[in-house]
Amino acid sequence: MTFIVFGYGSLVWKPPPHTVSKTTGYVKGFVRRFAQSSNDHRGTPERTGRVVTLVRAEDWTSMTSEPTNGQEEKVWGVGWTIDPEKEESVRADLDYREKNGYSVQSVDIYNVVDGVETIVVHQATIYVGEKTNEAFIGAEPIPTLSARIHSCIGPSGLNKDYLYNLAIAVRELDPETKDDYLFDLEIAVRALDALELISRSGKLLADS
Repeated sequence: MTFIVFGYGSLVWKPPPHTVSKTTGYVKGFVRRFAQSSNDHRGTPERTGRVVTLVRAEDWTSMTSEPTNGQEEKVWGVGWTIDPEKEESVRADLDYREKNGYSVQSVDIYNVVDGVETIVVHQATIYVGEKTNEAFIGAEPIPTLSARIHSCIGPSGLNKDYLYNLAIAVRELDPETKDDYLFDLEIAVRALDALELISRSGKLLADS
């Protein structure tokens, strides 16, 4: 079978190596949440960052009492088709990259074709941080979560850059893309950037 991996986090804007084609679409029945800690990419063991995972919509509601709707339960992303000759090495790379709590699953990718919702990829590979894994954080209030993301950095760079890049990439996927949680979190972290800039400017004026 063709190896197609569905990206909903950094794989949206940063494809795995040896891709030969791209399929934009969404998976159903999940919500995208910054509910996974990161001690090896966007944080450190001493101060873990926050990255996205998919959570089944009914699980999220049971954990948080937050209602979700049909639109939010469509998580947009990208299905990347891998060169068959490089499948083994790419799988190994992804398994290593997603070792901090993610498990391999299969999922159908949907899109609307000629006005009809259609499965555009059958059984794509996806990496999901299930709620039972050791890195799963669960729900955090937006002020707490935004402060964490704003302050963390890891071997792959600033945690907030991960958020910003994801928000930009998701907006560009399709005109129908809707992810209020992601975009509200982006606004909250950018507000902290603005406060930090004001604070620095005030300090410079005070020191001058």
